[in-house]
Amino acid sequence: MEKTVSFRTDPKKVQALDALASLQERDRTYLLNEAIDYYLDLHNYHVKLIEEGIRQADAGEVFSHREVKKMLKKLPHRK
Repeated sequence: MEKTVSFRTDPKKVQALDALASLQERDRTYLLNEAIDYYLDLHNYHVKLIEEGIRQADAGEVFSHREVKKMLKKLPHRK
């Protein structure tokens, strides 16, 4: 079941959103749902990366500062 949500935003953002929707032959609701899906997916991805990093740290699967410095010295220098 879908739910209606309302919020305030800058009128220029609404104009830009409506212009983009028109170009894509979509409606505002479609684009807003796409944006929300993207936002939620991105943040869920970040949470998973953080959780994996914490798991690796807890398991001792990390590099020491000395090891990282050695690895960095082996990289080609950029100018």
